Amino acid sequence: MIERILADYRGAYGLGVFCLRYFNASGADASGGIGELRDNETHLIPRAMMALQGHVGDFAVFGDDYDTPDGTAIRDYVHVTDLAAAHLQALKFLMQGHCGGVFNLGTGTGFSVREILSAIAAETGREVPHAVKPRRPGDPTYLVADPTAAHDALKFRPAHSDLATIIRSAWAWHQKAHPLKAGEPLSPAA
Repeated sequence: MIERILADYRGAYGLGVFCLRYFNASGADASGGIGELRDNETHLIPRAMMALQGHVGDFAVFGDDYDTPDGTAIRDYVHVTDLAAAHLQALKFLMQGHCGGVFNLGTGTGFSVREILSAIAAETGREVPHAVKPRRPGDPTYLVADPTAAHDALKFRPAHSDLATIIRSAWAWHQKAHPLKAGEPLSPAA
């Protein structure tokens, strides 16, 4: 709805505006000093890392019977550094008089829940403790961005959105934000 309102406003008054749609913003600042921190974390990667550190005791994989190679849902993940670069590019274009538009910011590819958990185990050397539960109602099997328009208009090319970079930067942040709870066992990766 807001995208339509902004398009109408752009048409009526000539105001340039970009609507940038995110697909699973993830990762953290490369220094490990800035990252995701919510009281009620719901996102896959942060919850998995919090489970590793003993801060989430009920980490679950919701559904392992999807029509995907490993049975878990597939999503597009884009690094926060790439999102920041897209915002700067959009602002630069607006300052040059560009009219704006609506763009999907993602990679155009996806990773399954199990691929994410495997990447976390590879980076941390520890398996994420989890239970498999039934699918949640309404969760799609496959949800990835079509970033073609962002590539063409904004020259958006994710440079930091490979899974290893996302996991490595998020892990650096989570070790600071959620230190290993005393008494938590270190479970090795299998």
